[in-house]
Amino acid sequence: MIFKIPNILTIGRLILVPFLVFAFYLPGSLGDWLAFSIFVLASFTDFLDGFFARLLKQQSKLGELLDPIADKIIVVTALILLVAEKQIQGQEVIAAIIIVCREILVSGLREYLAKFKLRMPVSNMAKIKTFFQMVAISVLLTGPSGDKLLFNFGSEIGIVLLWISAILTLITGYSYVKKGIDHAID
Repeated sequence: MIFKIPNILTIGRLILVPFLVFAFYLPGSLGDWLAFSIFVLASFTDFLDGFFARLLKQQSKLGELLDPIADKIIVVTALILLVAEKQIQGQEVIAAIIIVCREILVSGLREYLAKFKLRMPVSNMAKIKTFFQMVAISVLLTGPSGDKLLFNFGSEIGIVLLWISAILTLITGYSYVKKGIDHAID
């Protein structure tokens, strides 16, 4: 059934994407804090949908399909917005590219391995990566308003956290690629 709490939360995360884009382009502090709030809400629903799926035993094929898609769409959208508006610029873009490439790679691997009824469960390291990634993007979305709140170091803090998540992305991506290659060779 589509109207299970986890599915509603996941679909809600997808619905938040255009609101994030709209809020991001609102001028001044209103836009900064609204974009931040929408992204934090979306990130929190990512945690909640998995929590409720396990708690209420409401795992579903639809949830398995939509949850990773919703996660990737909100993250990639936010990263594109931040790069477009030069919140992430220069060599820092490499960290964003690493994150986006890993998202695409893992999605492809999961699809490939699904043909063989193999699953790639989310590792604890991947959960830590997701935490750093969500915090980094959230901080960067606050823009100049967040800089003021964080003693003019908001952007620097966000970029450091983005690099940490990019490094964790490489580590977790490697383990997924290794599993996929091992299976392909077998």
